[in-house]
Amino acid sequence: MARRFGGRHSPGTPRPEEAPLDAAPVDAGGAKANLMFLPPVVLAATSLGAGPVGLVAGLAGAGLLALAAWLTREGLRAEAAYNARKVARRPALPRKIFGSLLTGAGIGLAAWTGDSGIVGSVLYGIAAGGLHVAAFGIDPLRDKRVEGVDHFQQDRVARVVDEAEDYLSDMYATIQTTDARQLQDKVAEFCATARHMIRTVEQDPRDLTGARKFLGVYLMGARDATRKFAEVWRRKKDPEARKNYEALLDDLSRNFAARTEKMMLDDRSDMDIEIKVLRDRLQREGV
Repeated sequence: MARRFGGRHSPGTPRPEEAPLDAAPVDAGGAKANLMFLPPVVLAATSLGAGPVGLVAGLAGAGLLALAAWLTREGLRAEAAYNARKVARRPALPRKIFGSLLTGAGIGLAAWTGDSGIVGSVLYGIAAGGLHVAAFGIDPLRDKRVEGVDHFQQDRVARVVDEAEDYLSDMYATIQTTDARQLQDKVAEFCATARHMIRTVEQDPRDLTGARKFLGVYLMGARDATRKFAEVWRRKKDPEARKNYEALLDDLSRNFAARTEKMMLDDRSDMDIEIKVLRDRLQREGV
């Protein structure tokens, strides 16, 4: 008997949602933030021949500038994660604001090692801090919430989403340490599918109960499996281990996509019921 061929790309074959072109995460702390690490290197190098006091002041300024650069880069990453979510808590540490203050202090020390004097150094520091704010802005200072949903429920969603995003970021960073390009793309596709579920939960926090196991237990298991696979693959490129890991990713993608679709259908059913009840009431009132 003839048997119909079916596969991932065959017509009529259920498959998870296709990952967008930007499925692979983009580092928000890009070239502009990384350039901030250049001034402390230059300052440290030029301070080597400045005498004991100038050396200590220069190295201290370079340390402050390096710390400011690191805080700025991490602040940009935290802001990008905040902007990507519908429900999010403000960053616990205002990294970009601290980065501006430390930049001003570092530049002030650097200027003091020259001929600027105390007043000139302070003015240089203030100008540098202001330019830092103009270039990078400040951190989000308010929680992002959805109207009509109580704060307790939104805080629960924010905690689960933060945890899920950490699992996905760790998973993608781990697979990037291998040379398996196709698996990197596959993990990126799965991350996009999982983030579709995350966005669905953010839009309607009532879906959290049904999705919590997926965004917690299952993602933690996927992260741990990725770590173990990466360790095995770096020691020995075992095709059987790769096959098993690919099968796991396929199963996870199908299950996450199916659960997300079910949540969306349930939301549509609730909306249809509300519309029907409203129409019946309007008919009874003769409107």
